[in-house]
Amino acid sequence: MKSMNTTSLVAESADAPAPATPAAAPTQTARSLLKQFQQQFPAFRDCLPLAIGIDKQILARMPELDRKTMRTALGIHTGSLRYLRAMEKATVRFDLDGTAGAEVTDTHRTHAKETLQQRFKKEAERKKAERDAAQAEEANKMRQEKLLQLASKFSRNT
Repeated sequence: MKSMNTTSLVAESADAPAPATPAAAPTQTARSLLKQFQQQFPAFRDCLPLAIGIDKQILARMPELDRKTMRTALGIHTGSLRYLRAMEKATVRFDLDGTAGAEVTDTHRTHAKETLQQRFKKEAERKKAERDAAQAEEANKMRQEKLLQLASKFSRNT
């Protein structure tokens, strides 16, 4: 069994430089892979709730894909606001071709809703912190100007 694996690895590495697509696949970024998924598959293009195990369907159609890059691309897609909003209201999941499949559970809908709420809350807190910092900076600037005015006023009298 061990020699079989070595032989297949040698055969794969010997073939790798010749064809253009397998050599390009490992250098493909997750975002470019996601763009490819959106062009190829209706479920991604229309931002439909994906079937559980969609990664296995993708690998069956595109076995040359780097699994880590694929999982990162799936994470970007399923973490997007558009996808989470679709999941929040969804009742059915879809395969790669856009064919309806299993139901979306209440647990998954709730998870999408809570994730959206947390994200919006975090964004609101970040914006508030930015506003507070800007106000503090402005107040500090005004204080410095007043101190300079006072210093110049009293230094003239002396």
